Amino acid sequence: MSDKNFYITTPIYYVNDVPHIGHAYTTIACDVVSRYKRLKGYDVHFLTGTDEHGQKIQQSAEKQSITPQALVDKIHLNFKELWRVLNISNDDFIRTTDERHIKTVQAVFKKLMDQGDIYKGNYKGYYCVPCETYVPESSIIIKNGGKTCPDCGRPLTIMTEESYFFKCSKYVDELIKYYENNLNGVMPRIRYNEIMSFLKSGVRDQSVSRTTLKWGIPVPGDEKHVVYVWFDALINYISALNYGSENLDLFNKFWPSAYHMVGKDIIRFHCVTWPLMLLALGIDLPKSIIAHGWWTFNGEKMSKSKGNVIDPFKMVEEYGLDPFRYFLMREVPFGNDGDFSEPALVGRINSDLANDLGNLLNRTLQMIESYRGGVVPAGAVSGELKDFALKTLEAVDLNLNKFAFDEALKNIWAFISRANKFIDETEPWKLAKDINQAEKLDCVLLSLYESLRFIALLIAPYVPDTSNKMLAQLGIKELGNYDNFNFGDGAGVKVNKAEVLFPRIDLKEWQKNFEAKKEAMRKKMENLNLENKDIKDVEVKAEVKAAEAGETENIIEHEPEIEIDNFKAVEMRVAKIIKAEEIKKSKKLYKLEVDLGYETRTVCSGIKAFFTTEELVGKRVILVCNLKPAKLCGIESNGMILAASVKKDGVSEALTLVVPESDIPLGSRVS
Repeated sequence: MSDKNFYITTPIYYVNDVPHIGHAYTTIACDVVSRYKRLKGYDVHFLTGTDEHGQKIQQSAEKQSITPQALVDKIHLNFKELWRVLNISNDDFIRTTDERHIKTVQAVFKKLMDQGDIYKGNYKGYYCVPCETYVPESSIIIKNGGKTCPDCGRPLTIMTEESYFFKCSKYVDELIKYYENNLNGVMPRIRYNEIMSFLKSGVRDQSVSRTTLKWGIPVPGDEKHVVYVWFDALINYISALNYGSENLDLFNKFWPSAYHMVGKDIIRFHCVTWPLMLLALGIDLPKSIIAHGWWTFNGEKMSKSKGNVIDPFKMVEEYGLDPFRYFLMREVPFGNDGDFSEPALVGRINSDLANDLGNLLNRTLQMIESYRGGVVPAGAVSGELKDFALKTLEAVDLNLNKFAFDEALKNIWAFISRANKFIDETEPWKLAKDINQAEKLDCVLLSLYESLRFIALLIAPYVPDTSNKMLAQLGIKELGNYDNFNFGDGAGVKVNKAEVLFPRIDLKEWQKNFEAKKEAMRKKMENLNLENKDIKDVEVKAEVKAAEAGETENIIEHEPEIEIDNFKAVEMRVAKIIKAEEIKKSKKLYKLEVDLGYETRTVCSGIKAFFTTEELVGKRVILVCNLKPAKLCGIESNGMILAASVKKDGVSEALTLVVPESDIPLGSRVS
């Protein structure tokens, strides 16, 4: 089996959803790594597609008086159109209504039934119709007196139905052992830790069929059941490779080099359920499952009800395709959450793209035209630039193999900055005035031209249209690949200076339009009747007023009474302080790193007057986890550590941390 095969997948996107920035982000990331691997000489198979079964589709079709199939045949085209607009180079697009997929799902289900890993039973639980999943009691959120879904916030319904179950529990120990021996099985490490914690807490057998739903794949031999939509959807990764058919060439070629890219909200399905299914089938697990963070808007998760969903079609229309692709890959370390900001996007366009890259191309070609008639001169290239190019290529290769898209772009832009500085250092305009410096000028111009040819190759996975425009101006017909690039081969080429790659955006004019757009959105939101309002933060505090000398009675001031459901909305968990640092700007705050068992967080806490950093490290505390993030002294704080204080005249005289009495596991819910 060749080690030059590469299989990368996006999740299949729920077809009833409107394509948004999250879909674009995952798919562009997969596109970047696919293009990069092709430039490295790999045979790449890049898969994306749509998830087209489930209750929401059935209900939407009924409202429109059409069949579910007719509905998905129409709306799946929204995603295909977005991939065209975003210049996505996928090799395959799978739909869960494809006959090839249906056959594979039924073959998998039957195989697991025959070997006793799927059995029939009864299931009762709280079900979320929009998310099409049962919600465990421990995850239910109480809102306005009702039980709601922790993901979408909508009301839950109690459902009881006959169901087939998959024996997840049978393979959990094997999966834990696999992950212990394959630390990159889940990336980044924070998600790996989360999955390991979840697996070690115990995994129950999972319901994998429904009788209350008709729009799905029938269970073989028992057609009153349809296969649960998530079980069905996960199988797309192998159905697209013809698993279960007579011809396994595609599967045998690409599955050993499989990588899945997903959002962090669906990692349990992908990093627990799917690997357990594969173990039951006797199929090797993917090389890695890479989970990225969410894009937020002004610090809030995007949602249609809040009117803050970023439309990728509009972003491309307004700012251009390659600036949008560049911004998403450059702005946030892959795996972290990121806050989408149009001002930041404009800043990247004017600084990185127009000033750094655009000016380097424009200045160099202008000098080649002015000083050498548009023909790249022969000569010796700068040894320093050549060495820098080789080191840059190594760094880009290392980072893209780690899916560190932003770091690879930083490497590329460091080289662009060095090439710009090379112009300032060598001052070609002065060399051109001295006939005795002609040979040196040739070397400078050739070195700059080669730098641009090299940059066009490096940026091609990220901004392919821009790379092609650069090649056209550089007089090159073929891009080549990473492994055969030779710094110094460009002499004798006729350049074709053309339009500026990235025109600068007039900030005053843009700001005026941007403010008008924000005002229009504000008025629109004022007219919306938002039914799901955020539960107000619940602050639990007890202020004790110390009596004056000789007095022993404490005067207690209580807050207004709250309902038990409001208290349940406060998510408190056991955490451990693993790092404590002083914040120089603050007399009260420490910057703390706390471990929840499944993830670490940064929390700013006003306890500096009562503890040293040494006293805090290692302490187990109670953390309020679902407070909205707040910026304190420029640091984003994600949570609040519970403490009790004694105050006099509004000033704390004593403070103690609320700590668990026993060594309870990190992440345990406090209730």
